[in-house]
Parts: sequence; structure tokens; C-alpha cells
Amino acid sequence: MHGLNSSLRLITSKFFSTQPNLHSTSPTACLLKNRSIIRFSGPETIKFLQGLLTNDVRSFEDPQTAASPVYAAMLTPQGRFLYDFFLYRPPRPDPGELEVYADVDGSVVDELLAALKKYRLRSKVDIENVGEEFSCWQRFGRGLELDSVGWGGIVDQSGVSSSQGTNIGWNWHNDPRLACLGYRGIFPSNATPCVRLYIRFVFIWYMYAFAVAPLVEEDKETDERNFLLWRLEKGVAEGSSEIPKGEAIPLEYNLVGLNAISFDKGCYVGQELVARTHHRGVIRKRLIPVRFLSGSGKEVEQQVSPGSEVISNASKKKAGTVTAALGSRGLALIRLEEAFKETGALTINGREDIKVETIRPKWWLPEWFLHQQQLT
Repeated sequence: MHGLNSSLRLITSKFFSTQPNLHSTSPTACLLKNRSIIRFSGPETIKFLQGLLTNDVRSFEDPQTAASPVYAAMLTPQGRFLYDFFLYRPPRPDPGELEVYADVDGSVVDELLAALKKYRLRSKVDIENVGEEFSCWQRFGRGLELDSVGWGGIVDQSGVSSSQGTNIGWNWHNDPRLACLGYRGIFPSNATPCVRLYIRFVFIWYMYAFAVAPLVEEDKETDERNFLLWRLEKGVAEGSSEIPKGEAIPLEYNLVGLNAISFDKGCYVGQELVARTHHRGVIRKRLIPVRFLSGSGKEVEQQVSPGSEVISNASKKKAGTVTAALGSRGLALIRLEEAFKETGALTINGREDIKVETIRPKWWLPEWFLHQQQLT
């Protein structure tokens, strides 16, 4: 038990480094302060969201069925990205009442609310900012499985009940984008989520199992920048600052692979460009995780900022643009024909001493690679 207790202390320790060992990150959690919460309610909530967002939300209609969260985007009429949504339907105490909550980019919440109300017209749906009442949390790391949930200093039975489909409490959910991103949920802002964990410690083929511990102790929550680094390694952008608002083409930012787009749901705002691009079958650029290296191959920290141009050494032409960066990690929108060549093929414009190394995400579909597209 000594090893287990030490590991649980590690879970709740607050840390941030621009160069963490991402491959051995223990299960940990953070409050996502850059996200805010809005609430939709009213009899036409599902109809309103279904006609506006890229994903199918009809699973929220049935009060008898546990509804998994839905990741979706709102687009311009021309099919460019505007905002992303993580949608949750809490348990319904009354089958006649429907509420859908969404965690959204907090830096644009006011303009998002204005845009939603513009589209609402006469629809019977209320839209409120409840960011003061609720907060978004993320739990991530290697070797993590959830058994039950709650909030506070110990496992709360109301949280456990919610995971079993009763009408009390809030609970953690699998991140609807990718399993490797962990778990996500919204919780009352005046409480700390708690979790019952199965924690796998693979050591001489043994497993420590089943402990009850606070998810986050007061003043010991993990810095949210660690989750940003975790996402950067996986090649996942989030929010309107990392997915340029009014500019980004959803398929280039891999929103299909992140389960944000349904091609079977029917019409929504901006659908035409998305459907045409998808059925054409060739995406020339994609968002790719990258590392920034010196000439000797060592990682360089805090030397590259979003907006920096990525240059091909062979052609001396622009190959892409850095969209997010922290420490030695980043995301860049790069032409696939230039992306996966030998190390040193790409550099930063004006900083030719900094090499850009691309990383092949494990979750990418094989057909996303350009040479395979050309063969089909």
C-alpha cells in the first residue's frame, strides 16, 4: 500500500513544466479555467441545436436513455469554424423538462451567446451563461479507468447515482473526441470533483487496484497547461484560439477524426462546404503535432509562437503555420506533401536554427496520409 499511497499523492500534486515526461504522466486532473458553461433549455432545444451544429444531438431526446456527451462545432454559412461545444445532458427529473449544458471557449463566450441568440429567432429555447455556477474539469494521464464519481472530499453517492442513470448528481464522461484524452465533465463551481479509481501500475506484472481518493485536493490541482501539453502531443486543438475563428476548414483541423461531424444528420449551417470537401476525399493540409528542435536535435523551449511560418528547406517556400505552441511542443497546419519527410526538412521562418519535427498521431486514419489518398 505504500507505493499506492505515494502514487495517490502524485495524482493530487500541482505541477507544471514545459518539458514533462508525457509518456509517464500519472493520472491527474485540472480545472479548465479557459472554458465556460452555457445552458440550453426549452421544448425546442434539440431542434435548435440539430439545425445549427455539425454533430447529431438527437440522442439527448430520450429521457430513459443515458446520453453520452457530444462534441460539435458551429460554423459560418461558408463552412468555416467558429466555436466548439462539448454538450452534456444531465439526468432529467421530469421527462417534460430538457436541459443541455455545453462547455465552450470562455474567451469568446459573450460573442458566442450573441451569435446563438441571433439564430434562435422564435425558437422556444432559452440560452444562459451559467459559468459562475458550473466549471469544466478534465482528467487525463496513463493507466486511468473510472469506476464511480462524485465531488467533495470522498466519493459522493449522488455522483455514483448519476453514473447509474438516476436523477441526482453530475458525473465524469469519456472525452467524446479520443479515448487517450481521458475524461471530461462539468461540476458545480463550489465543489471539487471526486473519483473512485482503478489505477494500473504495471510493475513486474502486478497491478495495484481500487482506491478511493479525492480527485483534487484544495490548492493542489494540476495546472491546466499540462492538459494543453497532453493535447499538443496528441495533435488535438481546442477552442477558437487554436482553431482560427472564421478561417479554419473543419476537415483540415481533423474534426471528423475527433467525432465532431455527422454526415448522416441532415442540414446544418455551413454543411455544404464540409460535405463537398469530405466527399471529394483529398485534404492537402492537416493540423499536425510538432516538436521544436535545435540544430543538435535538442528540444528548444518558448522560442516559437503561434502564427510562425513553417518553411520547407528544400523549396524555401511556406509549408504551413504554427497554430499553438507551449514549451517545445506545438500544433501546425502543414501541407501533407511536406509534413513527414526526414528530420530537418522543416524550419521556422526567420529562425532557421529551429527545426520543426512532425509527429504521426496514432489515432489518425491511414487514408489521411497524402500518398495513400493519391492511390485511391
